[in-house]
Amino acid sequence: MASQYYQEMQEIFRNYSKSREFPAHTAKVHSVAWSCDGKRLASGSFDKTASVFVLEKDRLVKEDTYRGHGDSVDQLCWHPSNPDLFVTASGDKTIRIWDVRTIKCVTAINTKGENINICWSPDGQTIAVGNKDDVVTFIDAKTHRSRADEQFKFEVNEISWNNDNDMFFLTNGNGCINILSYPELKPIQSINAHPSNCICIRFDPMGKYFATGSADALVSLWDVEELVCVRCFSRLDWPVRTLSFSHDGKMLASASEDHFIDIAEVETGEKLWEVQCESPTFTVAWHPKRPLLAYACDDKDGKYDSGRESGTVKLFGLPGDS
Repeated sequence: MASQYYQEMQEIFRNYSKSREFPAHTAKVHSVAWSCDGKRLASGSFDKTASVFVLEKDRLVKEDTYRGHGDSVDQLCWHPSNPDLFVTASGDKTIRIWDVRTIKCVTAINTKGENINICWSPDGQTIAVGNKDDVVTFIDAKTHRSRADEQFKFEVNEISWNNDNDMFFLTNGNGCINILSYPELKPIQSINAHPSNCICIRFDPMGKYFATGSADALVSLWDVEELVCVRCFSRLDWPVRTLSFSHDGKMLASASEDHFIDIAEVETGEKLWEVQCESPTFTVAWHPKRPLLAYACDDKDGKYDSGRESGTVKLFGLPGDS
């Protein structure tokens, strides 16, 4: 028997099954992320800019475009508790912190290489940025100075703190999850998670699980306390690029080059819904308060609709209140 939650979410998604599309950039979108209060969505693009939208009921209204990077904005994230600040990582060897109240760059911080991933610690005090040379730099969010540079001997893919802020996780090209103590950055454990490249990692808001996505097209769900895999999701056929847990920790969205986004019920692993896409999906992000999914896909081939602006952001799920 399907759970009551499962039935309720299916009913919501049936009623709001059409994705809404919003122009965001002049080139493909690499990253989308919600502010902690869910009022704004930011996107980063190959066009070297970030965009910020305000969520108004069922639509995104573009607020501002943030310019300054000299290369693609590959990843961005918001401050965990301040809804006005977000940070962008770029291939131009800088990260930039932005304030939506002034639409200005608070600071541009030079880094040692072309940056590809970034995360903000749950306590808001540190920003970690990883580059193409597998160096992770830890930057003090107040002084904007580097606290540590860690060079790794393996391909570092995605990075994340745990919710308690006392461990730091990296996914690597050998299919492993490396866990370091924080702030000491001493190796605690290396978990053989997948037989091939381990690409992405996400922690659920409740602190019970984390999930990893791999080039083997599998998503694995891990118990945070026990560090054991509790189940796998295997409905995708291509390397899993992006993951996101819903605000209540009960749904997990995963996406790849498959032309759909898989939405699974976390506790059973069952498919709750499938969001149809016309091209590969780069990034997904659940709203922090409601079952509303933001995502961005690869630019469609010109033969579909050459007149359409590339670089759109899409919403699927329950529209907001005002």
